[in-house]
Amino acid sequence: MASTYTGLGVELQATGENAGTWGTKTNTNLQIIEQISGGFTQQSIAGGAQTTTLSVSDGSTGATLAHRMIEFTGTITGNQIVTIPLDVQTFYFLKNSTSGSYTVQFKYVSGSGDSFTFGASDKGTKIVFASANDGTNPDIIDIGMGDVTLTGTQTLTNKTLTSPKIGTSILDTNGNELFKLTATGSATNELTIANAANGSAPTISATGSSDSNVNINIAPKGTGEIVVGTGSGDATITSSGAHNLILDTNSGTNSGTITINDGANGNIVIAPNGTGVAQAVDGGDNTAAIKIAGKETIWVPAVAMYPNSTNGSADLAQTELSNGPEIKTLDFDKDSDEFAQFAVAFPKSWNEGTITFQAFFTADSTNTGTVSWGLSGVAIADNDSCNTAFGTQVAPTAKAHSGTANDLDVTAESGAVTIAGSPSTDEQVFFQISRDVSEDSLTADAKLLGIKLFFTTDAANDV
Repeated sequence: MASTYTGLGVELQATGENAGTWGTKTNTNLQIIEQISGGFTQQSIAGGAQTTTLSVSDGSTGATLAHRMIEFTGTITGNQIVTIPLDVQTFYFLKNSTSGSYTVQFKYVSGSGDSFTFGASDKGTKIVFASANDGTNPDIIDIGMGDVTLTGTQTLTNKTLTSPKIGTSILDTNGNELFKLTATGSATNELTIANAANGSAPTISATGSSDSNVNINIAPKGTGEIVVGTGSGDATITSSGAHNLILDTNSGTNSGTITINDGANGNIVIAPNGTGVAQAVDGGDNTAAIKIAGKETIWVPAVAMYPNSTNGSADLAQTELSNGPEIKTLDFDKDSDEFAQFAVAFPKSWNEGTITFQAFFTADSTNTGTVSWGLSGVAIADNDSCNTAFGTQVAPTAKAHSGTANDLDVTAESGAVTIAGSPSTDEQVFFQISRDVSEDSLTADAKLLGIKLFFTTDAANDV
């Protein structure tokens, strides 16, 4: 009886056959079995779309199919088909190392059963089982135990990472850090990120195993800011449901300042809903207030001023007009510089910086000449001498009289007036106002009604 062969080429010698050659044939069989059990080989399938037929050489070593691991190589420029004989029934480790974005199909040479295909971008390793269960519908089945590679594109389904863990960062597609992760040895609290269905918003929540209340800390680097919104629409920060929105400093201990700034020429709007009100809740020390620190005004009428002893204006005069109010003025001569003084105790909220002013005056003349008013000041502290010189006088732009008797004239706001001394809280500030006739041209007395002082605050109240 003649020898027969298995599907992978192992020779099955009949009794009494191959006298004198059993040793050689047995050794060849053992080599074939070694290839089948763990052998590795490469099979080039380079080229355009084609079919590569793999076969077995009975009783000989080296056949591609008689190896456990087969690596497909070469540059492919079209989809590839690799076929195997119908009598082969075993499993293989297949690795796709070809170059080119084309598929590689592994199938039986005939029949309508299932086959296995490497996708165009799949360059990994797979385990497949060739089941020649019949000659009509032989199957090649992906066992689903392919490796996870560091390169290439793969899809992981129903997999749980237990070891290794995710490391210190997650990288983007360019290999740059997208998220950096820092571990805490005894951590019990964490972030939970949940997606949402249509009409709902995803959530980022603080969760933990034991703490009832867990904060979420967001910490910009250095002087960096937390920016809300994309710039394509309004950014809104709101509370969930009917709950309040609370802004605290230092985790609620209220030791810091809450600052709300606007952009260039922007507004800050506080708009209660319905019958709601904007209110400051007093903490028991009567310091609660809603006030914007910034430019403030003090009106100083002529009745609060007094002429200088030397070169002073005329004394306070009261003029009865045919209609309307009677006016009280200090009259300043047209021929020589004259002066008047007054004093102001600024509020504690004053920033102790420079001030500006506007002069309000009239004239009982039809002349349209200009009037130039100057102002200087000095601050006197407790126990300091009042015999201290005024600072440098600053004048606004000269203002022309309207040309109609008893019309009100208002100067433009002056430049900054620097107050002499060292202005500070609880000091008395003395001012001197003058008409500088060398700088004006009104040929009549200028009748001063008062001045408006502008100063800047840096606090909401005087506590």
